[in-house]
Amino acid sequence: MNELEKKSLFELYNERTHLFGRLACIITLVMLIAAPFVMGLYLGAMPDLGAVARGFLACGLVWAVSCVAEYLVYTPMLGAGGGYLAFITGNLINMKIPCAMNARDMVDAKTGTPENEIISTLSIATSSLVTILVLAAGVVALIPLQPILQAPALQPAFDNVVPALFGAMAYKYYRGNLKIAALPLLTMALLFILVPSLAGSTSFMVLPSGAIAIGVAFLLHKKGSAK
Repeated sequence: MNELEKKSLFELYNERTHLFGRLACIITLVMLIAAPFVMGLYLGAMPDLGAVARGFLACGLVWAVSCVAEYLVYTPMLGAGGGYLAFITGNLINMKIPCAMNARDMVDAKTGTPENEIISTLSIATSSLVTILVLAAGVVALIPLQPILQAPALQPAFDNVVPALFGAMAYKYYRGNLKIAALPLLTMALLFILVPSLAGSTSFMVLPSGAIAIGVAFLLHKKGSAK
């Protein structure tokens, strides 16, 4: 198969990915929004729609910046198929992104290539299936394991699972791109130390930290210090 045929097949793959991805997103949104209303109608406990609209608008305004930031940052990393799967199934930061990045590094795929597109989609699909199996096993074993999971001695470990995961991942990327990573890392660390309340808004801080990293990378590229 020559390069032209490969390109044609990949374009067809992308077209179908966007078709099914958009359909899945629409169906998911309808189901998520409709579920509480269906339950309300069935149980005869419909809330005041005006209050629902005001609450929805308030939440939407708060999370709008985070949604835009995550879309701009994660979509180029995941590609079309991986992006649709990740945003529909959730757990991007603590599960889907690490899985996709690790799979990409294992096969040495580059961002924006067909190889990265396929690897990202397969890795996120695998992660989603494994998550379902683990959750199913956890639900079955929840009652027998409850005394262990609620043991006070284990609570600090559960509270630090995500920081430990991302700390280990971050070291690899910081080591390879220290010039780019130093300024956003120091800036965000100082900001979180001075304003501890921002610890609950880490998703919002992706936008400024990402902007700093992009700016530093651009300046280094202009100077010829980075690829």
